[in-house]
Amino acid sequence: MTYEVTYIISPAVDEAAKSSLVERFDGILKDNGAEVVDSKDWSKRRFAYEIGGFTEGIYHIVNVKADDSKAIDEFDRLAKINDGILRHMIVKREA
Repeated sequence: MTYEVTYIISPAVDEAAKSSLVERFDGILKDNGAEVVDSKDWSKRRFAYEIGGFTEGIYHIVNVKADDSKAIDEFDRLAKINDGILRHMIVKREA
């Protein structure tokens, strides 16, 4: 199965912390049996409305291949409790 994970990183996070956060979440996917096809910043964008006190954020997109949803479930669980990630969305792609 192929998934596309999009998440918005807080603009309050500095560059080093952002790199660390991206590496950590790519690692969570890999450690749980998923293959990260690519992981890249999309762009910094303004929001239509304020999210968590911010008016803009850095969008990051990860394409993932996984045999089951274990890695995706773990990513989802940890993204919900991480202060550096304002929002995230996981989409299952049709093969």
